[in-house]
Amino acid sequence: MSVVVTGGFDDLRSRDVRFLEEASKLGPVQVLLWGDETLRFLRGNDPAFPATERLYLVESLRYVDKVTLVRGPVDPDALPPVGDLNARTWVVDEEHDTAAKRAHASSQALSYIVVKRDDLKGFPVPEPEALDGTSGRKRVLVTGCYDWFHSGHVRFFEEVSQLGELYVSVGHDANIRLLKGEGHPLFPQDERRYLVQAVRHVKRAVISTGHGWLDAEPEMERLKPDIYAVNEDGDKPEKREYCERRGIEYVVLKRLPKPGLPRRQSTGLRGF
Repeated sequence: MSVVVTGGFDDLRSRDVRFLEEASKLGPVQVLLWGDETLRFLRGNDPAFPATERLYLVESLRYVDKVTLVRGPVDPDALPPVGDLNARTWVVDEEHDTAAKRAHASSQALSYIVVKRDDLKGFPVPEPEALDGTSGRKRVLVTGCYDWFHSGHVRFFEEVSQLGELYVSVGHDANIRLLKGEGHPLFPQDERRYLVQAVRHVKRAVISTGHGWLDAEPEMERLKPDIYAVNEDGDKPEKREYCERRGIEYVVLKRLPKPGLPRRQSTGLRGF
């Protein structure tokens, strides 16, 4: 049974991803994503992020099967006419549940399911997988804070995943404060790890347990990566030296956005 959800998904946060995860438990998810003009019509102002960027982010999520961009004015309490829509179940969260939506679903012979607020609490962690290397691909590790999650993170994961199976070590809260100062991170480690794990390019996300720029050293000893990849901002002498000693290939990628998308940095989005 396939399902449909609707929305703008402007400034994608963990609650949005949790909702999509819960919807995906009911079947493959098709997202009808409100375009820029649609959000202007519904909200009366411009979206925080352009439709091309929102589309890229939503498509990157492992819980989403398909995204269709909807343009122009719409009735927020009805499904817009979309030619490739074959879902028979409409899923909404409790906050956006309305009598008008229920009536529309009934008129279209659609099943209508409301995801409760309590169902969106917490940040589930998938069961650990055996590290037996049976895929035949190299194992690649990246590390970082991933505090205000954005399209630049997804692009980095997308590029690095082409080198092999991607494992991400997310910096733990105390070490982020040590490296960046008070006020960091904005989001707790479990939430940051959850968002990283939700990206389809990521094989496994873990939380680091070490300290300093090599806070992921315990995780590297356990995961035994073939490649340690960083972007230009994350290139540190300690990391290079560690990889030289361990015989790990060290790859530095340029920090470039997905073509057509703006350059993003978590620091610039703080308090957005």
